[in-house]
Amino acid sequence: MATMLTEPTTPSSRRPSRGLDVGFLLYFYLHMAGFLASTLLITWGLFVLFFLAIGGFSFDGMMHQLDNLASRYVAADAARITSFRHVLIVAHMLLAAGVIFFRRHSILPSRDPKGSNTDV
Repeated sequence: MATMLTEPTTPSSRRPSRGLDVGFLLYFYLHMAGFLASTLLITWGLFVLFFLAIGGFSFDGMMHQLDNLASRYVAADAARITSFRHVLIVAHMLLAAGVIFFRRHSILPSRDPKGSNTDV
C-alpha cells in the first residue's frame, strides 16, 4: 500500500492570495487625494496669474481688477450672477482638464510605495 507524501506547508511555499490589498488601496486613495488637491491649487493659481496678467503684472493692478470685478458682481442681478457662476465653473473645469492632461503621468501611483524599484 503506497502512501502519499505531503509536503509541509510553509509560508514560502504558499501561493500568494489574490485578495484585496488594503494597504495599497489606502495608498492609492491618498495619492489620488493629493493629486486632486494639487490640481485644485494649480487651477486657483492660474486664476491668480490671470488677474495678475490683466493687472499689468503688478499687485496694485491686480487689486484694481479684483475690485472692479467685485463691485460689478455685487451690483448684478440674479440672472447675471448665475451667468457669471456658469462661466466660472466652465473656466475652472477647462483649466482643471488642461492641468490633468499635462500631469497625466502622475495620476496613478507606482506599484511599489517604498520606491525600491529594482528594474533600473
